[in-house]
Amino acid sequence: MASLIWFDNDFFVTYFCLILVLRVVYNTDMKQITFGKRLGEVRKDKKLSQDELAKKMDMQGAVIGRYERDEVKPSIEVAAKIAQVLGVSLDYLVGNTDMLLDADVIKKIQEIQKLPQKDRDHLFYLMENVLQNVKAKKAFAA
Repeated sequence: MASLIWFDNDFFVTYFCLILVLRVVYNTDMKQITFGKRLGEVRKDKKLSQDELAKKMDMQGAVIGRYERDEVKPSIEVAAKIAQVLGVSLDYLVGNTDMLLDADVIKKIQEIQKLPQKDRDHLFYLMENVLQNVKAKKAFAA
């Protein structure tokens, strides 16, 4: 009976240690960048103060500060307007992607998607050639 209890305790300790190791390896607690942190980073990158962004949104600067401190979450409509004013995707602000695409890139992608398949294929062929050329130049220069 004592060995059975030892097995249960040993199993629990092993399980607990495994969870801790997985958290460290995958950094799950640190990986999440909040809406507020992303908002603050993008706003600062655009060289806007909280008050300047708020004026573009027809709201008070204190509200932007509360968003950035993650004290409150904006509605979907307000978050979408913030993304639009900052010229970034809403997906980036809410953490669905780590790729920060500016509004011009998003518009180009949308235009490409509207093209007939044959035109898209030609455009992708040209883009691949340009990308390979740039990579080759970088590799040659290094």
